[in-house]
Amino acid sequence: MRKIIILTALLPFLGISQMNAQVAIGKTDITNASVLLEFGTEPKGIILPSVASAPGAEGGTFIFNTAAKSVQVFQDTGWTSLTDENQGIAHSYTNAGTDIGNGMIIGASSSTKPGVLVLESTTKAMVLPQVANPHLTIKGAVAGTLVYDTAAAMIAVYDGANWSYWK
Repeated sequence: MRKIIILTALLPFLGISQMNAQVAIGKTDITNASVLLEFGTEPKGIILPSVASAPGAEGGTFIFNTAAKSVQVFQDTGWTSLTDENQGIAHSYTNAGTDIGNGMIIGASSSTKPGVLVLESTTKAMVLPQVANPHLTIKGAVAGTLVYDTAAAMIAVYDGANWSYWK
């Protein structure tokens, strides 16, 4: 731990102005050099933020919209529902704390984009958690769960009631 702190303190003096991080969740190493964020093999997904609105959203923002009861993505022209509207069921989990700062940024030291998790890169991507048949294997999925279904070769999103698939 002490070596990491010392190295971090020395980076500005070494002339390193930008750090490009790669992060693995649920595993110990990155297996793809083109990835900023990579997940392990357990049948788990990303749970999107559950909000009634997302002012200032940038293209590529994903949410579970509690007002529309739908998983949505913001594109340059507005919000697109990835699940049927008014059919989803919002989960009852709440954040007892308050939002602090701009959230977590991976791939850059700062970002002007709003979000809980912001991936900043012009050369690397995020690989979604890969789960075969999430409708069968993810027990207790909640509204806003997002995965890549390896059996169907599609993105799968859960709205709290139904799984929807996108190719």
